[in-house]
Amino acid sequence: MDKVIATAAEAVADIPDGASLAVGGFGLVGIPELLINALLEQGATELEVVSNNCGTNGFGLGVLLAAHRIRRTISSYVGANEEFARQYLSGELEVELTPQGTLAERMRAGGAGIPAFFTPAGVGTQVAEGGLPLRYDGAGGIAVASPPKETRVFDGVTYVLERGIVTDYALVHAWKGDRHGNLVYRASARNFNPPAAAAGRITIAQVEHLVEPGELDPDQVHTPGIQVQRVIPVGKVEVGIENRMVRA
Repeated sequence: MDKVIATAAEAVADIPDGASLAVGGFGLVGIPELLINALLEQGATELEVVSNNCGTNGFGLGVLLAAHRIRRTISSYVGANEEFARQYLSGELEVELTPQGTLAERMRAGGAGIPAFFTPAGVGTQVAEGGLPLRYDGAGGIAVASPPKETRVFDGVTYVLERGIVTDYALVHAWKGDRHGNLVYRASARNFNPPAAAAGRITIAQVEHLVEPGELDPDQVHTPGIQVQRVIPVGKVEVGIENRMVRA
């Protein structure tokens, strides 16, 4: 039952080339930075990443992107990362754009064993009708476009079918965690971390404060230990500022 791993390097050592990863975080908050950096050093490539955003230049998933370790992403926000835009438009990176709430629900559904669900988000757009550029050809044309999705009418309202997401691994950041893998997220870091943790077949959590089993109030646990296979204590993590705005 003791799931604690000594180092982040040991925790990600078995992630192979071509693995799929669900990664928690939103902007710069709740990013499993130490696990991502350990994966960069480990060298796995051709990764498929499921995350709200793909980090920023030099931080989070942005470091894997800059090293050309990511083959494909499923994301809802791709701004604030110039290298992401460059790779996408040049045809080096495949991108499946997904509405933000849909992305969270796709991961949550996958973790709950739900293969697909209907949602109104995206109906009447290329999300449902197809034609979104998954990959460009590097010359301004579309090399691979998204296919149309099934739609169905319920009570007079049209919905689109979205598939649940299950990944080989998940990387998440938690404020507290115990040796059994129960996790508590703090404030806005409780963003995409819970659904990402649910979606991974092997979920690896970096935690700021490691506590003993029984110390966490069961009513306050956000991710149950059954969804977590590895825990790495990392100490307090500083959160950066994505866009610093100051007066002249």
